[in-house]
Amino acid sequence: MADPTIQTFCCKHNNNTDMAIIIMQEFNTDAYNVVCMLSSIIGIIGAIYQILPREEVYNQYRWQNFSSSRSRKIIIWLAVADLFASLGVFLRSILWINYKPIMPATDTSNVIFCALSSAWTQYFYMSTWIWTLCYAIDMKLLLSERPSKYGWYHAAAWICPALLTTFGLSILYIPEANCHESITMSTAILRILPNYCVTYLLLGIVMIVNPVLYVSSTKDLQNAVTCSMAQMTGRERKLVQTIQVKFAMINLVYYVCWLPNLINGILLWTLWFNLPVKVIITLWYVMAATNPLQAFFNAMVYQRWGKRERFFSWWKKLGQLVTTGKYNNNELNEVSPLLTPQYECCTPHTSINGSSSL
Repeated sequence: MADPTIQTFCCKHNNNTDMAIIIMQEFNTDAYNVVCMLSSIIGIIGAIYQILPREEVYNQYRWQNFSSSRSRKIIIWLAVADLFASLGVFLRSILWINYKPIMPATDTSNVIFCALSSAWTQYFYMSTWIWTLCYAIDMKLLLSERPSKYGWYHAAAWICPALLTTFGLSILYIPEANCHESITMSTAILRILPNYCVTYLLLGIVMIVNPVLYVSSTKDLQNAVTCSMAQMTGRERKLVQTIQVKFAMINLVYYVCWLPNLINGILLWTLWFNLPVKVIITLWYVMAATNPLQAFFNAMVYQRWGKRERFFSWWKKLGQLVTTGKYNNNELNEVSPLLTPQYECCTPHTSINGSSSL
């Protein structure tokens, strides 16, 4: 999971009266790592499913075709970040179970491994948060008929997490990874709190801004559907409702996956001297399951709703090209008109409702 609490465990622990030591005495690390492994495997499968290329499916609404191709780029990068984050959780859990303790004492190599694996996981999960925000921003721009900002999306999604992760973990670990050497409140505020702030500030911003953007986008959605077909029938209303439900499910998945982290941080800093240990440990197990499962849930909510997705098959495409080249002069495509252009005398008549007759 991506949580500042786990990152503090990477510090050297020479103080046996520290609250972290007390919590770990009641914490089953093997069971925790098993939960992390299972959820990360499912997350990796979900991320790969999102990355696999799809066949282009054209809709009757031109804006919807443009939307699917435009948002697909963001979804792929979101899945890439999810894949690397889940992979980091998976590898860290395996090594913790087999080789290294989850809470190093004075071994420098264990501290370095714990710090680097935590930084890797935090960086890529922060990137997924920003890509989630970028998707909501791009939907707003699309429905407002404004161009995308892919350059800004990439800059924010890759550079901001690097800066925030470096800032938070540098204060926590430098100079000697001894953030638990003193238990005074001033030490906790100066060494540990900044990492919590940079992590949960970004997490909270996305939780607040994303629903606002989607609510604002739904106001433009009906206009986009109406203008594309110049009508508002039951079919158009159903489309609008489907997209609204999709927006709501995207927000719900984000809250389910990351709200436990926010609750954990609030409890730690408000009840540290009277900490409900069993509640905190329960939250850690929940985070171990929900954080890596974000990729799996995203694979369900970001897919094209209302139509079955088809994966792109290179051999199938090659076969279609060969068949088309071989029989192009002998057979007409199923979508071709029954009368070829040489029969120009038969001009179709168009009625006022858009239908044609001869």
